[in-house]
Amino acid sequence: MGGCFSKPKPVEVKVELSLLEKEKEVDGLSPNGKASPFADCRPNGALGHGSDDDSTPLPLYHKPRDYVEASVCHVKDLENGQMREVDLGSGRALLIKEHGEFSAMGHKCPHYGAPLVKGVLSKGHVRCPWHGACFNIATGDIEDFPGLDSLPTFQVRVEKDKVIIRANKQALQSQKRSKPMARCSAVINSSSGFSHVLIIGSGPAGLVCAETLRQEGFTDRIVMCTMDRHPPYDRPKLSKSLDSTAEQLRLRSMEFLQDHDIELLTEKEVVAIDVKTRSVTFEDGLRMEYRKIFIATGSKPKPMNYKGKDVTNVFNIRTPEDANSIARLANNKNAVIVGTSFVGMEVAAALTDKAHSVSVIGIESVPFKKALGEKVGKAIMKLFEVNRVKFYMLNEVSEMIGHHGQLKEVVLKSGKVLRADVCVIGAGSIPATSFLKQSGIHLDSKGFITVNKMMQTNVDGVFAGGDVVMFPFPPRNNKKVNIPHWQMAHVHGRVAALSMMGRATDIKTVPYFWSAMFGKTIRYAGYGDGFDDVIIQGDLDELRFVAFYTRSEEVVAVASMNYDPIVSRVAEVLGSGKTIKKRDVETGDISWLIDKGSQ
Repeated sequence: MGGCFSKPKPVEVKVELSLLEKEKEVDGLSPNGKASPFADCRPNGALGHGSDDDSTPLPLYHKPRDYVEASVCHVKDLENGQMREVDLGSGRALLIKEHGEFSAMGHKCPHYGAPLVKGVLSKGHVRCPWHGACFNIATGDIEDFPGLDSLPTFQVRVEKDKVIIRANKQALQSQKRSKPMARCSAVINSSSGFSHVLIIGSGPAGLVCAETLRQEGFTDRIVMCTMDRHPPYDRPKLSKSLDSTAEQLRLRSMEFLQDHDIELLTEKEVVAIDVKTRSVTFEDGLRMEYRKIFIATGSKPKPMNYKGKDVTNVFNIRTPEDANSIARLANNKNAVIVGTSFVGMEVAAALTDKAHSVSVIGIESVPFKKALGEKVGKAIMKLFEVNRVKFYMLNEVSEMIGHHGQLKEVVLKSGKVLRADVCVIGAGSIPATSFLKQSGIHLDSKGFITVNKMMQTNVDGVFAGGDVVMFPFPPRNNKKVNIPHWQMAHVHGRVAALSMMGRATDIKTVPYFWSAMFGKTIRYAGYGDGFDDVIIQGDLDELRFVAFYTRSEEVVAVASMNYDPIVSRVAEVLGSGKTIKKRDVETGDISWLIDKGSQ
């Protein structure tokens, strides 16, 4: 075959221990090649990181009863490049063999609990099969996102040809750990109007920025402010699990933030930044000075033109309260979704078992046409139609009609009138940067903040990341792009924190996102903007397929359903700097991309 890849030798690994229960994927509804994208950074070892099974920041245990030790397999049971999930009695671990050496660590991805044994092992790390996060097999450190936590590691030794693992029982149960963090040593009055680092926004970019600063030894004040009323939560789940509370979605508790001296100001909206005096003004009049600032305000709903904007029960899904209200109001009622964005379609899917009827209005001929192509879009559209969702495509809203102020009908520009008790707007978004227009911080014509590869703006001391930025993307010759993915925001937060500390590093990640509907998950890796062809392998009608997106003769992105871990494997190849040629995926034989070495 063409290209620069050789087929890996297929291998079979028998499972020594029976699984207690089949791992069920719940990544839509429940709480990760090449070296790390941050491989150039200072290792965390300076803070006592990665010391076998004592690498957890929880209190260290040295009493024998706190540990379990077990012989898990024969030394010849695993070949190089293979992984096995093993049972130690008190919990499971992931046993790995690479370059003749054994290592062991937590077996579940801390992000959503994916079984890492089904992931991709390559060059010293394991990539999660569900969402692409990477973990160093020697230290357990998270090296690529999404997710906040790392994995515990366990001691491995070989005696008389038996592989023996010794593990802390608590680490086996938790299956995750936080990296050690410094504390604030500066004497600070909490009411002081000055912070060494001010972070605007508490999404993944802001949160990772704050945590990275502490992990890298930053000991001055960090203040993170947000318009939200809750501590950081998992926003992508809002549209997939409408009944979830803020507490169920929580990423970090107030106690966690306080323990690591990350101050959180909730329900605080910044209305102006003065870069000359290095200060911000909040809507309530509070003023705060900063030494360095990170702007990660995310996006806001795109404005829509229609009559009847004073009608109630029309929502943009922004908060847990929004999601809860939508679920409650749609119960046995008529729901209308305006827009076929991923968020809009996820809400439509989530409402099918609650609402009497679900209607979707879209301006394209099929959903996801621009992102995933017409063929994939049609296949997903059929899945919705089978589940009683009615589509009104190539259409727009003209008017919302209410009775006593409450929504009753949605009128389309085609003249069609839809009964509606609740309406959700999912028609796209724009950057939340209007408060920066007079600041001197450069915005492009669409309102995005332009940054360099270190996430710095044109103003000294001002950094930005997440959905609000246009940043140079190496795979496109450093063309400035906007990639509004949850995973990418994590990367921006870390790069910005390291830049603030004078430890600049390049962005070396592969963009990765996912969407869950009707218990099925679409996975996507790469940057497919401007693709000119889609090569599909598998069966679209059965929703078991891989779609390769190409520009000219090169694969630039991949999407799949029911074909794990192929998207993570392609991410691994792209992340290593290699090129996948169009001709390599046109043949129909993609076995060289599918790892069969672990089970």
